[in-house]
Amino acid sequence: MWPYHPELLETPVPRYTSYPTAADFGKIETSSLTHAIEGATGDVSLYLHIPFCEKICFYCGCNTAASGRRQRLESYLEALHREIETVATLLPSTSRVRRIAFGGGSPNAIKPSEFLDLIDALHRHFRCSGAEYSIELDPRTMTSEWGNAIAEAGVTRASMGVQTFAAHCQRAIGREQDDALICRSTDWLRDAGVTSLNFDLMYGLPRQSKENLSDSLEYAKLLGADRIALFGYAHVPHMVPRQRMIDASALPGKDERFEMAAVGHSYLVREGYLPVGFDHFALPDDSLAKATRSGALRRNFQGFTDDPSTTIIGLGSSSISSFPELLAQNEKNSGRYRMLSSQGRLSATLGIARSAEDQLRGKVIKQLLCQGLARLSPCLLHSASIELRPFVERQLATIEGLTLKITPGGLPYARVIASLFDTYRDITMRRFSSAI
Repeated sequence: MWPYHPELLETPVPRYTSYPTAADFGKIETSSLTHAIEGATGDVSLYLHIPFCEKICFYCGCNTAASGRRQRLESYLEALHREIETVATLLPSTSRVRRIAFGGGSPNAIKPSEFLDLIDALHRHFRCSGAEYSIELDPRTMTSEWGNAIAEAGVTRASMGVQTFAAHCQRAIGREQDDALICRSTDWLRDAGVTSLNFDLMYGLPRQSKENLSDSLEYAKLLGADRIALFGYAHVPHMVPRQRMIDASALPGKDERFEMAAVGHSYLVREGYLPVGFDHFALPDDSLAKATRSGALRRNFQGFTDDPSTTIIGLGSSSISSFPELLAQNEKNSGRYRMLSSQGRLSATLGIARSAEDQLRGKVIKQLLCQGLARLSPCLLHSASIELRPFVERQLATIEGLTLKITPGGLPYARVIASLFDTYRDITMRRFSSAI
C-alpha cells in the first residue's frame, strides 16, 4: 500500500498534458500558428476533434455537444474538411504525417461514411502513407458498420470510454451501457484489426466502492484490454456545469479515493500490466509498455503516448496544436470555428509562446511524469529545494546530486512534485482537480 500523506495532496494540480497548461493560455495572433505550421519539419502528428456525442454524460468536461442536429454536424464536417486543405497548403512538403488521432467528443457520433471521407481527405492533402491511426470511441454508438469503417481505414489503435461496469455508477453519471454492448464492441474492433485496445476506467465515482472498481478492472482484463487508463473523477461543477447533475454527497471522500487508486494500481500490476506514468497501464508487449521500458515515453494532450513527434497539429474546434515554441488552441465556439474555417482561415486565437524557461521547466515536468526522474539545473534545484523537502523527508522522492527521483511510494504524488517546477500554478490552481 502506498504511504498516505493527505496534507501533500491538498493543492489542486494540473494533469500536465502540456506545459504551460491550457489554463495559462492567453490571446495570440492567428499568424503565430500560421508561421509555426510553415516552419514545421520532420515527422508531424495530426489530431482531429469531433465535438459531438449522441448522449452527453454528466461527468464529461470535454468540448462536446449532442449530435442530434444533423445540419450543424454536417456544416462542422464541411469546415473541418476546409481546415484540412488550409493546413496542408501551409505545411512544408518536407514534413510527413506519421500519426493521426481522432478524438472528441465521440468520433463515432458521425456516420462511418463521413469518417472515411475524412480519411480520404487526409490522404489527398498530406503525405501520410504508412501513418498510424488511432480513435476514441463511445461503445454506446458502436455498430458493425463502424467496425467495417475502422478496418477499411486501417486503424490499429482504439480507446473505448467504458468508465465503469457497475450499473448503479453508470446511472449516477449518465452513461448506461450493458456488458454485452462492451463485449460486442470489443469483438468488432478486434475483427477490424485493432491490435492495441485501451479501456478508459474511472475511480472516485458516485456510490462507487473499491469492490465495484476491482470488478471493473477484472472485466477489462478478461475482455483483453491491452491498455487501461485509470482516471480519478474530477468533480469541478464550477467549471463543468453539467456535473451539477451528479450528487456530490455520494462521491467518495479523499481517503477512499486514495485507497481506490492504490487498489487499482496493485490489481493491474499483479495481473501483469506495466505501470505507465501515474494513471496508465499496458501489457508488456504493447508499444506503450515498450516505450516506458526504453525511456521513450512522452506526454501530450492525449495523455501518455509513444508518439515521438514534437509537432502536433490540431484540427477542429478547440483542438490544440503543439510546437516546441508555441501552443495554440483553435476557436472553442463551434459556430465561430465553422465560419472561420469555411473561409479558409485558421481560427486559433488562444495559446502561449513557450519561452526557453518554459521549455526547460516543461522538460523537467515531463521527465518526472514519464520516467520518474529528472536531472535539474542548479538554479531549478535551488528554487524548489524548500518545497521538495517534505517529499524527500517522507521518502517519496530522493535527490542525488542534481538528479531528482520519485520513489515507488511517491507515485501518487508525482503530479504534485512536478507542479513544484510550474511557475504558473499559483495563478490558476483553483481550476484544477485533486492529485488523486
